[in-house]
Amino acid sequence: MAGFKLPDYNDRMGASALAKQKALEQLKAKPPVDEAVVAAKAAAREAREAAEAEKRIAKRAAEEEAKRLKREKAEAAAAVPAPVAAPELSDADRKAIRDAKYAARKSRTRSR
Repeated sequence: MAGFKLPDYNDRMGASALAKQKALEQLKAKPPVDEAVVAAKAAAREAREAAEAEKRIAKRAAEEEAKRLKREKAEAAAAVPAPVAAPELSDADRKAIRDAKYAARKSRTRSR
């Protein structure tokens, strides 16, 4: 049984030349380009790009309209006077409220 033999430089060069020749033959065997097909593809691409541009313009217009409505809503909200805030409670009032909550919680736990 023969062992594995690494290809030498000449073997690699021959394989490379063979691969290049095969690629060249495949390229030459390619059918010629049909101008009608190329023109049809170009027209389809232009139509697709025009539709995408139209869609982008419509989206941008919708975004600008949404921004305008949001700005108008914010201006209308700013024009409405703010509700009057509840008066500040003193420390004694806060303590009384806290004690009432604590007493209510205690009474609930005792009734169980």
